[in-house]
Amino acid sequence: MGRFGTYEDRDRLEAEMAYEARDLPVTIHDFLSRTAKAHPDRPAISFQLLAGPRDPATTLTWQDLLERVTETANLFRKLGIGPTDTVAYLLPNSIETPVVLLAGATAGIVNPINPLLDAKQIAGILRETRARVLVTLKSFPRTDVAQKAAEAVAEAPGVTHIIEIDLRRHLRGPKRFLVPLLRPRVRKRHKARVLDFEAAASAERHTRLDFEDIPKDRIAAYFHTGGTTGTPKVAQHSYRGMIYNGWLGGALLFDETDVLMCPLPMFHVFAAYPVLMSCIASGAHVVMPTPAGYRGEGVFDNFWKLIERWQATFLITVPTAISALMQRPVDADVSSLKTAISGSAPLPMELYNRFKSATGVEISEGYGLTEATCLVSCNPVDGMKKVGSVGIPLPYTHVRILNHDDAGRVHECATDEVGEICVANPGVLPGSTYTEADKNHDLFAEDRYLRTGDLGRLDSDGYLWITGRAKDLIIRGGHNIDPAEIEDALLSHPAVAFAGAIGQPDAFAGELPCVYVELVADAQTSVDDLMDHARRNIHERAAAPKYVEILPELPKTAVGKIFKPELRKLAITRVYDAALDGTGCHVIEVIDDKKRGLVARLSRAARPDEDVVAHKLGEFTRPWEWAD
Repeated sequence: MGRFGTYEDRDRLEAEMAYEARDLPVTIHDFLSRTAKAHPDRPAISFQLLAGPRDPATTLTWQDLLERVTETANLFRKLGIGPTDTVAYLLPNSIETPVVLLAGATAGIVNPINPLLDAKQIAGILRETRARVLVTLKSFPRTDVAQKAAEAVAEAPGVTHIIEIDLRRHLRGPKRFLVPLLRPRVRKRHKARVLDFEAAASAERHTRLDFEDIPKDRIAAYFHTGGTTGTPKVAQHSYRGMIYNGWLGGALLFDETDVLMCPLPMFHVFAAYPVLMSCIASGAHVVMPTPAGYRGEGVFDNFWKLIERWQATFLITVPTAISALMQRPVDADVSSLKTAISGSAPLPMELYNRFKSATGVEISEGYGLTEATCLVSCNPVDGMKKVGSVGIPLPYTHVRILNHDDAGRVHECATDEVGEICVANPGVLPGSTYTEADKNHDLFAEDRYLRTGDLGRLDSDGYLWITGRAKDLIIRGGHNIDPAEIEDALLSHPAVAFAGAIGQPDAFAGELPCVYVELVADAQTSVDDLMDHARRNIHERAAAPKYVEILPELPKTAVGKIFKPELRKLAITRVYDAALDGTGCHVIEVIDDKKRGLVARLSRAARPDEDVVAHKLGEFTRPWEWAD
């Protein structure tokens, strides 16, 4: 493990040798085999079905994990999965989930799917990735994953086998015996053959692969992006990108003595790569509390005791989880914690300060995206953290801030000038980012740099700051929401002429979907009616707007396009004024600052308590300043 405290440390690592010259494994199975050989008896993965600090846990050593991955990969190959065939999984977190991820990438192409999506979206992803095998849950109380899987496979006839994982094996005592009595029934309308995961995998050889693990880079994973409308885009990941993310963790952060508390879902790139692959690279131990992670019953209430139980050294988190944790006392010994690593959404300054004050631990905020196989930059764990920035581009990652003019010409932005963040690193696949060729059109600058759609700037110290999103996504607690889904739903109402959906600031989720509408001339309707209509016509609960407002006319550009910066200014003013109620302070204007994006300006005329104001607005990610 090397030191990563300054830009010079990053450059030193790069200067040692080209990335291609490093002695790194080419395939996932070789990657895992090296770790199992180095640390066979050390713990690799632990999982608790229930959240109590004394509840039973299942642990695999590195040798155990290698054997389980090997037998599962042999099973997939036996079912007809070759290097270009897809194994999908629709799973919450469990000890089996990383096994399936690694085995799927060994036998073929693994395709994790978010079980919170609806059945139609799941079916669309299965068809898009041409999945032949789906690994999912056996029907289990208080979850509808099995029902969604059956419904989705009925609409994805290419799936020939469903392999079911039974969470019952992680229970002890009376609860274990009650499960068969309480299992919900699943309607089978598909023709896929159903297998039991434990029985089928354990029947295969676990000592070696039954097929050649060709030491050649290839596409090994499909990860869908956000997705709340139709079928989400599917990004392709190569062995090289997956192992690069792991190498970063092993080279810069973790060793075999570290324990990572990871309540994030293993269908998301953050958990799959910066966490799981980093543990493989370093031999560190990852702990997953409950299938639903942070959403699991009792997880937040028991969280600090779980840190103490497992002697966790690193906490993998997101701002919404930090906010929830800060509403609970630190009621355990958390002195084992070295650092918390936060991603998925911007981190408010107030939240950073409260966490550091409560735990004595700093948060390093990072930036990554599915299209780049995740990691791009991170605030140095051992060095200067610029809170509000997403840190320094990681070794072998090259970030440029570019502007594209109407003629397609590219202009490099100066220091602190805002433009589109463009990235090249071993996780970027130029020309092949998405499975659909049409979606790769105009996605790269100079045929190498991935255009992220995020707006940002590089400061004089080389730290990256995100100032907005060119692609307009709403990010609710790390979940990407396409505003078109909300707008289309509102536009289907006969009284609505125009709709503009944006993310309004939120102290907990970072952003919440909000929509402004302009009515058809002489039409009559109410906000309540529009809210009901939106809820009925939007597939995913997370995308339903939390606020609807009817305006006489929406702001528009010269060509008639809705001008969303003005809508964002309205939302920032409304939300900040509500937060400032009772302080004697209010927003007098929202300006568009070239460095910081939209900035709320406040009046001091009523002599407000400035510490109170700073505390209240510090819970939001958007910047503010005094106007007088």
